[in-house]
Amino acid sequence: MAIKIFIDQGHNPTGFHNAGATGNGLFESEINFQVGIFLANLLNNDARFEARLSRPTPTTVLGTNNATSVAERVRLANEWPANYFISIHCNANPNPAINGTEIYIFQYGTQSNWLAQQVMNGIVQNVGTRNNGIRENQTFYVLRRTTMPSILVEMGYLTNSSDAAKLRDNQYGFAYGIYIGILRYFGFSPA
Repeated sequence: MAIKIFIDQGHNPTGFHNAGATGNGLFESEINFQVGIFLANLLNNDARFEARLSRPTPTTVLGTNNATSVAERVRLANEWPANYFISIHCNANPNPAINGTEIYIFQYGTQSNWLAQQVMNGIVQNVGTRNNGIRENQTFYVLRRTTMPSILVEMGYLTNSSDAAKLRDNQYGFAYGIYIGILRYFGFSPA
């Protein structure tokens, strides 16, 4: 039976509520969307997995405000029910020197923690972002309210020129890094 992975492309399209960060001419929601599409294709072309997306089309809008947008993402994953939840995001900071990948989990010492470590290694090795570590955060709704192991991936900083170039030019690389991390988590070889 296939392992069910719910991919949440963080935020809604530009111009709607909960649209996400911007930087260096890039829009977070658009990058999250495309990385999610690449990741879903990788997983769905591997018979060991079945993937679903929170935003199957670039015009998909979830919820009517920030709170209902994240609640809808959690509801979709929980009702499927997914075995794992991966939320894809881009970061931003007023200081343009800040860069790197960080992954958030609800609690250390869990399956989410182990998955996050493997995904981090996959991204850093495939894309070359800086490893900013795995961080515990119990305030993120999508980590707190999902009923399966969940991670929130902040791929890089839109506000940093080096990260922004990677996010613009190597979206497949981020997706492949996440995919390789998932395979390593399960001890699988590439399909």
